[in-house]
Amino acid sequence: MQKITPRLLSWASILEDSTREQAVTTARMPFIHPHVALMPDAHLGLGATVGSVIPTLGAIIPAAVGVDIGCGMIAVRTPYDVSDLPADRRALRTAIERAVPLSAGAANSRISRQHTEQRLEVLAREADEAGFDPGHYAKRWELQLGTLGSGNHFIEVTADESGGVWLFLHSGSRGVGNKIAQHHIAIAAELCRKWHIQLPHRDLAYLAEDTVEFDAYIAQMRWAQHYALLNREEMMDRVVRQFAEWVGAGDASEVQRVEEINCHHNYTEQERHFGRTVWLSRKGAINAESGRPGLIPGSMGTASYVVSGLGNAVALNSAPHGAGRTYSRSAARRQFSRDDLRTAMAGIEYRDTDAFIDEIPAAYKDIDQVMADAVDLVEIRHTLHQLVNVKGD
Repeated sequence: MQKITPRLLSWASILEDSTREQAVTTARMPFIHPHVALMPDAHLGLGATVGSVIPTLGAIIPAAVGVDIGCGMIAVRTPYDVSDLPADRRALRTAIERAVPLSAGAANSRISRQHTEQRLEVLAREADEAGFDPGHYAKRWELQLGTLGSGNHFIEVTADESGGVWLFLHSGSRGVGNKIAQHHIAIAAELCRKWHIQLPHRDLAYLAEDTVEFDAYIAQMRWAQHYALLNREEMMDRVVRQFAEWVGAGDASEVQRVEEINCHHNYTEQERHFGRTVWLSRKGAINAESGRPGLIPGSMGTASYVVSGLGNAVALNSAPHGAGRTYSRSAARRQFSRDDLRTAMAGIEYRDTDAFIDEIPAAYKDIDQVMADAVDLVEIRHTLHQLVNVKGD
């Protein structure tokens, strides 16, 4: 751990100057308590540094929570071993691609399964209790439940160090979460202008506690976080069904879920730290309370980790959420080629397309270094390597 300023502590051994400056700016906000914690995967972000843990008193910064509210991971450990799997992994990949709509803006054509309807009923009731209409933000919000999205979102079949097979995916609250976030980011900016608040950066506009605007944001943000969690559950159900058919198990109920972990890494919760109850925003970080299971993915061609939190109080009980980018998407496309991607993905079944060049593993930090930096934040339980990768372009 490195003390950058009294209110900014860093666990990142690799930290660009621009990232450091952005984090310092956030840490100077007057309502930070006790400090901002930078995770090992920290890199420049919109609004606030990705890989930062931001505790606030009496205020919240919507842009520091981020636009993909509730983004996170879900993993299911199956009872299968790599030696049990059919040789044709392409068949599983294409089956998953048919079952889960991919790419930005993708949606289901209809709602047809009972469990999907049950999840939507829960979300509709919660939205009504929160006093808002999700359809005001995204007309197709119901049809996007169970969809992946693009960018660094993925679905994978992986194997751990003993050959045990895990199903693993990464996604968030889709279009409706993005629209909710953008709406409240704009409200925070307008209120700060109205109150003549001088901000060090426009993306640090905040909402003050005990205001109508603050309460509306918290209620809708919590709804979006639950949407993201249920979205991952819905996709995992579909992946398990396809996996069951592929291995010849028949119905999905025949695939025992030996362990299941579903965790956010872009969200806010009220927690108690250093004697005060704060709004703790984890923007690209997971909860790593003592004994708490968590998931830390690498890139599409490197290891991912199943971890257990160590409850590091100085790190605000947090840990990294992944590898963290070292190249922007445009820079990665200039630097790397499709042949480079093929080399990096050797032995992994994936869709061979130019669309994924900006997701090449070399565009990310070394996940092994990230995990070395996180040695006092989490304990590694399992190391996962990809067998099949599914992404949206």
